[in-house]
Amino acid sequence: MLRSVALFLLAAIAEIGGAWLVWQGVREDRGWLWVLGGVLALGAYGFVATVQPDAHFGRVLAAYGGVFVAGSLAWAVVVDGFRPDRWDLLGAALCLAGVAAIMYAPRG
Repeated sequence: MLRSVALFLLAAIAEIGGAWLVWQGVREDRGWLWVLGGVLALGAYGFVATVQPDAHFGRVLAAYGGVFVAGSLAWAVVVDGFRPDRWDLLGAALCLAGVAAIMYAPRG
């Protein structure tokens, strides 16, 4: 389970960071090198999901959706100074509960 959680965190950094770099390059006029870095990071995200221990693509990507939601809010707090309200935090907690149910529930 620890390996899976670490891979989800790595995927979130790659995807959210990549999207942020593209945003900075295009929306904040920082240039195409930022965009290129973002594209490379987004490509790396695609590979990280393939090494999850669970062999079911749909399960891994569905669970990752919850990680993405919580990770996006965390990224915004750390990088952009965003202050989530209680509803943001509740929504992120619900998403992470969904991740736990999808990925780590006991299955026969």
